[in-house]
Amino acid sequence: MAVPKRKTSKARRDRRRTAKSRLTAPNVIECPQCHDTKLPHRVCAACGYYDGREVMSVE
Repeated sequence: MAVPKRKTSKARRDRRRTAKSRLTAPNVIECPQCHDTKLPHRVCAACGYYDGREVMSVE
């Protein structure tokens, strides 16, 4: 079994962990009803439509 020869420093450990936390920007699409931006597969917050049907009323 492989054993590390030296202790990994806190700086090196933290640098490795931050590489995973760099996320990409969320994908946004245009709502076909009101042409506002929204996340895919979600109800539009501006008009309340999803998949061509009104699923929630927006005041």
